[in-house]
Amino acid sequence: DEAHRLGGSTDQVARFKLGQGLSEAAPYFLLLSATPHQGKTDAFHRLLSLIDAQAFPDVGSVTQDRVQPYVIRTEKRRAITAEGKPLFKPRKTELVPVSWGEAHQDQRLLYEAVTEYVREGYNQAMREKRSYIGFLMILMQRLVVSSTSAIRTTLERRLEVLEAPQEQLTLFPMYSDDDWADLDGQEQIETLLTTRLKALKNERAEVKLLLEAATRCEQAGPDAKAEALLDWLYRLQADEGDPELKVLVFTEFVPTQQMLQQFLTERGFPVVCLNGSMDMDERKKVQDAFAEDLSACNAQAGARILISTDAGGEGLNLQFCHVVINYDIPWNPMRLEQRIGRVDRIGQTHVVRAVNFVFEDSVEHRVREVLEEKLAVIFEEFGIDKTGDVLDSAQAGQIFDDLYVEAILNPDDVDTSVDKVITRLQEQVRDTQASSSVLGANEELEPSEAQRLMAHPLPHWIETMTTSWLRSRSDELKVMSTEHVEKRPRAEAIGKNGPATIWRLVWPDGFVQEGSFTHHSLLSPHHSKLGLEEPRIRGLAMRLPRFAPGQPISIVTIPGISDEITGLWSLWRISIAIEQNQLGTLNPELGTRRRRIMPLFVGDGGKIFTPTARHLWDQLLSATPNVQGHLDMDESREAFDRLAEIAEEHGKFIYDELVQEHRSRLIREKEKGEYAFAARRKIIERVGLPQVRDHRLDLLQQEELAWRDELERKARVYPEMVPLLVIRVEENH
Repeated sequence: DEAHRLGGSTDQVARFKLGQGLSEAAPYFLLLSATPHQGKTDAFHRLLSLIDAQAFPDVGSVTQDRVQPYVIRTEKRRAITAEGKPLFKPRKTELVPVSWGEAHQDQRLLYEAVTEYVREGYNQAMREKRSYIGFLMILMQRLVVSSTSAIRTTLERRLEVLEAPQEQLTLFPMYSDDDWADLDGQEQIETLLTTRLKALKNERAEVKLLLEAATRCEQAGPDAKAEALLDWLYRLQADEGDPELKVLVFTEFVPTQQMLQQFLTERGFPVVCLNGSMDMDERKKVQDAFAEDLSACNAQAGARILISTDAGGEGLNLQFCHVVINYDIPWNPMRLEQRIGRVDRIGQTHVVRAVNFVFEDSVEHRVREVLEEKLAVIFEEFGIDKTGDVLDSAQAGQIFDDLYVEAILNPDDVDTSVDKVITRLQEQVRDTQASSSVLGANEELEPSEAQRLMAHPLPHWIETMTTSWLRSRSDELKVMSTEHVEKRPRAEAIGKNGPATIWRLVWPDGFVQEGSFTHHSLLSPHHSKLGLEEPRIRGLAMRLPRFAPGQPISIVTIPGISDEITGLWSLWRISIAIEQNQLGTLNPELGTRRRRIMPLFVGDGGKIFTPTARHLWDQLLSATPNVQGHLDMDESREAFDRLAEIAEEHGKFIYDELVQEHRSRLIREKEKGEYAFAARRKIIERVGLPQVRDHRLDLLQQEELAWRDELERKARVYPEMVPLLVIRVEENH
């Protein structure tokens, strides 16, 4: 995800090298990005080269015709369900100015004092070229907006550093813009406070005064925003008509999270918290608690409110919740988008509500108000949904950090500062949209195609295979209860979740799973998505036995089949075998066996019935055949020999098709390779030193000869025909 970041600024950066390593190691490679081409053709070329280095040997190869086969383009606002309805629910966002009021004048004065400290400290840091102190000042501003607890905790830690001996001071670690932007507010403040940074002029005295003010403010009572949060929780509960309404609350900083947890718990709300310091097991427990249906279980087992930091919220799928309150607003609008995206997901059934708190009459309020108004005009003009459609997170972080800093330093010029950013964004949008033409047009989305794919019976086949295999195990489970020993099957249906059957599977090694093979989007977090991704189930499919010549042929009856249909039915795998890549210079797909499955039915009169063969195959997949016995060894051997001869003749057409497909792939691979070698030759011919140029050309020629030899080997193929299943079909009576 966010794959455009792999392109990097050059082909020497670590991220691009990581991409190369993944590309070489992975059999399948899928890159996801809302902004694959950001007006930087060289970075986009590097991204494409990760998918197919031969197809894109140089920047000149990045043309629409060459790029098109590698891109699937769907804008989020155009995405639809299988019924043709919008895939994502509408979203309602509200900016809520929170007033300090008479009861919170101390908090207002603290905000103003910290803002002045930030203004002076930032200017001094820039004059002294100490950008890391500038980072700290920026964070101090965000901390005082977040909560009194957050700024008080940070001021205490900063004072400890300022009072420490000079020899304990340390250097600020080197971060790239991208890496620094990837950290959330809590991670950034931890980095800055753990690094014992040298003081600014008079900073120690100022921090002491601010800490005293923050402590007084905290002792005076709850923050204005905490009280506003409580009011909004009750208001939303009434608006939605749900006394157990689940709400996701986001904050940038852990001290704010801890304060809110205590504040809400004391007022009777079941609360859980997520932040970046928690391991996977802890995160899972928190998500499970938040997912609990409080109306259907003991209220103490679950939670109504989840308070998360940005790092804690990464990767969450919370479509069972549809209300997000941003207790503090990150300056980068893409972080805000990512927060709301935790609930605005596929499977969401409600209109998503996002409530964004901001202090009334603050610098942040003014910036946010003007910015939202002008961004809406850009989005409408260019037909985009959000900032993330044209900027990646690092770009946006830099642009909007600069905007807020400018507004704090010059609060009277907010409109001018916003206009500069808007002009910059408009230029970026134009550049991105112009260069994105190489991606081609959006694909037309066909609901009928989605319906066909969703109706595919593979999940039902996997369900039948797995449950039948487990039930066929001779060792039934003995379940001890207080009164008796109960025998239970290894696979049993234990309930329904809409159309999805919930199964309880007990594997021979004792591993227990509860989940469904179908309708995964309807499952609760407690149930597993059962399918071929699960190693035990995939193992069953990989170990399916094939028919061995000479083994007895089963005699079966199949429900729903006419009594006139009697004879031998068989299933064959026809494939072409290809030599494996010796040098790894060709597309790995060329070494993959191409195969088809062929059903064959030979009636008792010796006639071949192709439609009947497919009909019987369908019936075997949907009905349960009854095994009546077996042909004896001689009959089985004679029947198989006759079938193999017919299958070989009947399968020749399929084999010829496979060979033709393989040859077409070889032609495409040859054209692609010749283009790549020609492009590389041109680059080498521009080398100024004759000896170096000749040496490189010689190496390239050797590589090309080896590549052509390998291509010739791949053209040599031979047929394979494997019997998978052979049965004798008898009349039902």
